[in-house]
Amino acid sequence: MDKPTFENKEAYIAWFQQKTKQFAIDIIKFCKTIPPDPAARVISYQIIKAATSVAANYRAACRGRSKAEFFSKICTVVEEADEAVFWLEMIEGAQFKVDQVELKRLQKEADEILALSAKAKNTAGGKSTNG
Repeated sequence: MDKPTFENKEAYIAWFQQKTKQFAIDIIKFCKTIPPDPAARVISYQIIKAATSVAANYRAACRGRSKAEFFSKICTVVEEADEAVFWLEMIEGAQFKVDQVELKRLQKEADEILALSAKAKNTAGGKSTNG
């Protein structure tokens, strides 16, 4: 699904819900490929928690009953997306034997999800996205 414009709010919401859900699924699949050792198990657990939380909390944000509830949930999305970025950096830094092309793709995806959710947070909070 191509990214819709912000002007078509319903299409954008559906697109971003699908994007965050697919990211969580892709992280789960990626973690299944990490060779098992104690550190890898901990990091896999943490990144799966973060990625699935991004998807679940964005879905919850979209069902928010108020602007305040949306803002609260979207703040969690930003926090968890940033955590997913961190755990992907840890996988890279610890030099786990993983598919490097897939790792880079997931890092790019995580960065995009973080940027888009931060923009939504800043817009909902009435702040500029420039700082």
